[in-house]
Amino acid sequence: MKAQSSARARIADAANEPVLLRDGIGPVAVLTLNRPKTRNTLSEATLAALSDAFTAIANDRAVRAVVITAKGPSFSGGHDLKELTERRSDPDGGRAYFRHIMLTCSAMMQQIVHLPQPVIAAVQGTATAAGCQLVASCDLAVASEAAKFGVSGINAGLFCSTPMAPLSRNVARKHALEMLLTGDLIPASDAFRIGLVNRVVPAGSELDAALALARKIAGKSAHVVKIGKQAFYRQLEMGLDEAYRYTAEVMVENMMAHDAEEGISAFVEKRTPKWEDR
Repeated sequence: MKAQSSARARIADAANEPVLLRDGIGPVAVLTLNRPKTRNTLSEATLAALSDAFTAIANDRAVRAVVITAKGPSFSGGHDLKELTERRSDPDGGRAYFRHIMLTCSAMMQQIVHLPQPVIAAVQGTATAAGCQLVASCDLAVASEAAKFGVSGINAGLFCSTPMAPLSRNVARKHALEMLLTGDLIPASDAFRIGLVNRVVPAGSELDAALALARKIAGKSAHVVKIGKQAFYRQLEMGLDEAYRYTAEVMVENMMAHDAEEGISAFVEKRTPKWEDR
């Protein structure tokens, strides 16, 4: 009864206050996690909202870059463990629901990779477990000096296996394993040192810094950025010979694009290119 009451309260809160906010700042879409009272945990509703937002953005030619930020002192505390625990009373002990949430979360994280536009995390506070996974899944990340990062599931008897996938593709093996095995939080300076974030800025300026980076990218050809982002992730999974063959073909196709012709002409003529995103 208590679990049902708690679930109903969360549904009511979600109905009154969106779990995710979307704003447009010029060509940049800003997605804000909006569950500060629950440390912006990635509830089922939040996962669905993020997925829906990415689906809409993927087809929005006006959006040339995306920034993900959060309200409150935490960027994201990962999965909503209270929401998960309530399902242990299901006939199967929660197994089907746990699988549903993990697969839903994994699919949403992969949407970021497949999105034509670059996605930048602006991390103001603590990002743990699936929250750290979200940062690692973003193409770029800017962190406040006050930010901390961890894959701390091990401390609660839950190895962060799904966060491990993007984390181990961002940082070296021994750094990833130390984080996974100890569950320790690392400061933003260490996250920068091991390659989890691109830059560390004074507290309170992380969103502005992320927006500045987003605007810089937004000034490039969206067509060429899309080609490059897709190729970047595909070649990472290939051997060196295959990667060279694949990227050589990508370069050829890129050279045939209108914006490549325009960009090269502008460079030779010493003028600013006029992108048509084709």
